[in-house]
Amino acid sequence: MNNPKSRIRPLTDEEEAEIQRQIAADSDDAEATDEQLARAKPFAEAFPELFESIRRARGRPPVEKPKQVVSIRLDQDVVRKFKATGKGWQAKINEVLKNTKVS
Repeated sequence: MNNPKSRIRPLTDEEEAEIQRQIAADSDDAEATDEQLARAKPFAEAFPELFESIRRARGRPPVEKPKQVVSIRLDQDVVRKFKATGKGWQAKINEVLKNTKVS
């Protein structure tokens, strides 16, 4: 697999100098002082409520009965018919199989 960063050409000295000039000219982007860095707190400590809301919101919520991923081979016409029913076609296959008596 190719690394996309490997295709980025290096900056010329002139380009780097221009970028540094623009950074220095930005009054909203001053470097933090040693005093500011000494007073800095971790995000979770500075904003505990926001941190908790972000932490809880990550990923899917747990389900009581999670589905199991399987690979199954079905006839093309069967898959085509279920797909034609629209969104949720895999859940419909699950319902049909769940309601079918297995001998």
